Amino acid sequence: MRDKGRTRGIFKVYLQWPLFLSVLLIVLTAVVAAVSIKAGIIVSVFTIVYIGIALWLYFSRKRGILAGLIAFSSAYDQSRQNLLEEMLMPYAVTDGSGHLLWMNREFTAILEEDKNSYKNITAVFPEITKEMLATGGEVVSIHSCLGDRKFRIDLKQVMVDSLDAAVAAGGLEGQGSSVTAVYLLDETQTLKYMQQINDQKLVAGLIYLDNYDEALESVEEVRRSLLTALIDRKISKYISGMNGIVKKIEKDKYFFAIKQQYMARIQEERFSILEDVKTVNIGNDMAVTLSIGIGMNGDSYSQNYEYARTSIDMALGRGGDQAVVKDSDKIQYYGGKAQQMEKTTRVKARVKAHALRELMENKDRLLIMGHRLADIDSFGAAVGIYRIAMSMNKKANIVVNEVTSSVRPMMERFTGNAEYPEDMLLTGPKAAELVDQGTMLVIVDVNRPSITDEPALLEMVKTVVVLDHHRTSSEIIDNAVLSYVEPYASSTCEMVAEVLQYIADGIKIKSAEADAMYAGIVIDTQNFTNQTGVRTFEAAAFLRRSGADITRVRKLFRENMKDYQAKADAVRKAEVFMDAFAISECSAEGLESPTIIGAQAANELLEIRGMKASVVLTDYNGTIYFSARSIDEVNVQVMMEKLGGGGHRTIAGAQMQGVTVEEAKERLKDVIRQMMEEGEVS
Repeated sequence: MRDKGRTRGIFKVYLQWPLFLSVLLIVLTAVVAAVSIKAGIIVSVFTIVYIGIALWLYFSRKRGILAGLIAFSSAYDQSRQNLLEEMLMPYAVTDGSGHLLWMNREFTAILEEDKNSYKNITAVFPEITKEMLATGGEVVSIHSCLGDRKFRIDLKQVMVDSLDAAVAAGGLEGQGSSVTAVYLLDETQTLKYMQQINDQKLVAGLIYLDNYDEALESVEEVRRSLLTALIDRKISKYISGMNGIVKKIEKDKYFFAIKQQYMARIQEERFSILEDVKTVNIGNDMAVTLSIGIGMNGDSYSQNYEYARTSIDMALGRGGDQAVVKDSDKIQYYGGKAQQMEKTTRVKARVKAHALRELMENKDRLLIMGHRLADIDSFGAAVGIYRIAMSMNKKANIVVNEVTSSVRPMMERFTGNAEYPEDMLLTGPKAAELVDQGTMLVIVDVNRPSITDEPALLEMVKTVVVLDHHRTSSEIIDNAVLSYVEPYASSTCEMVAEVLQYIADGIKIKSAEADAMYAGIVIDTQNFTNQTGVRTFEAAAFLRRSGADITRVRKLFRENMKDYQAKADAVRKAEVFMDAFAISECSAEGLESPTIIGAQAANELLEIRGMKASVVLTDYNGTIYFSARSIDEVNVQVMMEKLGGGGHRTIAGAQMQGVTVEEAKERLKDVIRQMMEEGEVS
């Protein structure tokens, strides 16, 4: 409006300038007359004539000039309207409810097939809501489809007062509201080209044979080359079927590259090669299993390869027999049904022990930390690392914030004992005060930073070591300088017992320490019935020779009557879901460590015939704790990962906040249904 007023003023001045000049001529005449009367008379005649002509032009031609300008303005306005009508970009105007008030020809052509049914923009494009039409002057963009065409729709709210006469003629001027301008940009071809470019991207992958040596040893020597050839053929045929290339880089390792367009298919098939390679049998007692790591959507080919390396490490860390896909920041898991076979060689344990010794030699103090609400495996492993530190004359402290009832009997053997310093056990804040450049942090029985006993220490200490037997998840301790994660191990205490035998000669373990580590193995293996291998018994034998007393350990872990009754009540209230899953709830009322009781109840429920898995939920301090157990038919780690947790193939857990027990049960049942539909339950 301000621009229109300024233009009007300029035009008015332009018409009146002859009158202003007439005033100047009158002044000029008066000056000349003062000098010479005769000259003044002559000049006045010309002034009168000029003024007469100027007045005649102003009054007689003003109407014609204005009429011409109005005619030009109308023609210009009509031209602008025609330009909008003929504009190649589809354009329309709607009211606040989405009703189409006006469309140009391109917009009309898009709706031409059934334009009578499209009276509202929200009917044409359901993605548009009435709230989106009130953009407040900002441009709002959404994406939608119409038929087989794809559009980007730009919406902008325009106040009615600023519209020109053509829009006002539509009856909107008296409404005192706003309209919304709608622009359509056809993205069909652009998106098609983008998809083609995306499909042509390189996907890097690695395939490792999990049990190559063990499988070969189970076949007579003359047939080993045949077994290798059959496996090579399976892998080559699988990759060639996607027009990819595969290269054997070691006897049990392959690199492959495929186009990204094939990823949707192999993910939908859930990597059929994992099951297909198990069918190779020429008399071998052990089925061959694969681990696959894939990297995609990186910034470069080399980054995709790094993603593939990260993925294969995660697949192996989770037990093998599975595929891991790292798509930029997103990680997906497939497979993982088979139980990983125990490695008979201790070479890896010896290498890790020597690496740990070298790190410890350059440090003055060790902080040893397990997971939150530490169990006996976490505490026993920490005690084993503590003994290593003491044997190397290093200061050491075990970080424990909260002591559970299951650990307290064992812990009391160390507190108040003259053989151990008073600061052997410290809380997290106290341990943080001791951190300096010469401090090393050893994490045991956990590889997820969020559930360590004092996560802040991970940021404060530069040298971090991880020893764990749980399968890795997408959340890992990424600043560890040494990581020893073995999912086939029965417990972290078993791993530490092996490290003790290789890290140095002549380390003497005290009976209390041997008891703690032996107890960790007993509890995690459920009295040597779960996840137990040859090396488990060898570690137990080593601890027994070092002074572990089986009877003393058994007495330490007897339950009190209240805990036993709570566990029995949880078993009594168990619900059988889909004829194969035992689901129950453990009350936390009056219990010192209800999560431990819930885990024990889950173990008990597995003894019921026909149960493939058991899950016990415990509502404790505003958090729902899941304890999941299975024998061999269900990977409860995958189940708990879908609920935000993790763990081991047969022992896993999760935590959930902000929900009731009933809501948590429903989420659990939804996950079980999904796993059944996807064939993840044997």
